[in-house]
Amino acid sequence: MKKDAGTMQQATKKISRAKYEKRLGRLQIELVKMQEWIKATGHRVVVIFEGRDAAGKGGTIKRITEPLNPRTVQVVALPAPTEREKTQWYFQRYVAHLPAAGEMVIFDRSWYNRAGVERVMGFCTDEEYREFLRSCPEFERMLVRSGIQLIKYWFSVSDEEQERRFQRRLTDPTKRWKLSPMDLESRKRWIEYSRAKDEMFAYTDIKQAPWYVVGSDVKKHARLNCISHLLSLVPYEDMTPEPIELDERPDQTGYARPPLEEQTFVPEVHDKT
Repeated sequence: MKKDAGTMQQATKKISRAKYEKRLGRLQIELVKMQEWIKATGHRVVVIFEGRDAAGKGGTIKRITEPLNPRTVQVVALPAPTEREKTQWYFQRYVAHLPAAGEMVIFDRSWYNRAGVERVMGFCTDEEYREFLRSCPEFERMLVRSGIQLIKYWFSVSDEEQERRFQRRLTDPTKRWKLSPMDLESRKRWIEYSRAKDEMFAYTDIKQAPWYVVGSDVKKHARLNCISHLLSLVPYEDMTPEPIELDERPDQTGYARPPLEEQTFVPEVHDKT
């Protein structure tokens, strides 16, 4: 079985769904505490999620953002650049999405597209690629010096597991949209993507913003491990407000509701039993 370089040793025994849900629930409570601390202190966080197609990035991002306020924690998943954006400084369209005080931004793929898909598929020139490898570490050091906490995750999946996930997408109508022509082409280029990832790490695994590899052959394990690690990196404190006591509601009088027959209701197509 081919392994993505740097794949972490996976546990042989998978966590049960009940235990997974319990642990995830506890972690999501901590995520809410982290969010409140970020908002209260003006901290700025950027979290980058990278990895092969079907590596489990999207599912982990969903579990992170599920309990959080989208005004504080935003997900950025940019489409392919427009013709105008192609003429801009490469990092320019990503800079527009960086967080203000009290915000966390999650990039579901990021400026590392240049070191991955663009490099492998020939969407950039050799000179553009080399310039990226030179400028990216300096760009990230500049972000860190500005006060942004930059966290980078690489989701590492084996060739065998990725193939299983691709096959499941073929038969699941809710996931078929995930198989783009680019995904299908990447499936043929495992070695090329491995080499591109290794070179990317060699240049961009810097002290100020190191890469953290998440072994993702088991999705539930990857989600719990990644969220736990993220919480360990952000120096948040519990700023949960005191419990709120609701005043007794006053009598609701002096209002006549319009007849229900004048309103248009959504049909109830499901059995009420």
